[in-house]
Amino acid sequence: MNDGSKKSRRRRSSSLLYQEPQESMEQLNDQAAIPNLNANWVNAKGAWAIHIVLIIALKILFSIIPGIERDTSWTLTNLTYMFGSYLMFHWVRGIPFEFNAGAFDNLNMWEQMDNGDQFTPTKKFLLSVPICLFLASTHYTRYDLTYFTINTLALLGVIVPKLPVSHRLRVSFLSGHPDDRYPDER
Repeated sequence: MNDGSKKSRRRRSSSLLYQEPQESMEQLNDQAAIPNLNANWVNAKGAWAIHIVLIIALKILFSIIPGIERDTSWTLTNLTYMFGSYLMFHWVRGIPFEFNAGAFDNLNMWEQMDNGDQFTPTKKFLLSVPICLFLASTHYTRYDLTYFTINTLALLGVIVPKLPVSHRLRVSFLSGHPDDRYPDER
């Protein structure tokens, strides 16, 4: 019975956090072969302006809904932008195009931008937008404790994944450990 014919079950860490491993040389070559259209648009002309336009559009949208006060309108604008930003830059991994043999499948968009370099002008801008929106929403909600708490938690939820200490860091209770998602690829 102990002849090795029985498949051994790999033991998994019970940690909620895990570090995404570095790419292999093959993956690095695949990443360098073709430009990453998924992340290169953030450096294009007008890409920064779209964030400001989206925030203004959200504010107008929430302001014209009857029954929503100014405080709630600013908080909803903040929460909606923060949720969308987190979803787009930090939650979704890989790219929607199938032209690079899966070279970016284990990276989210924030990690793909600027080839993973930290504190580039684009990343500094995208780090400052949630902070400025938080400051504006906190001011216009007249520093109410409830709104301040909600806006602060939303800000932390978007800022912490952008920090260098969070680079390639995954929270497994939200998305599952990668070994559990693709058991046949071991």
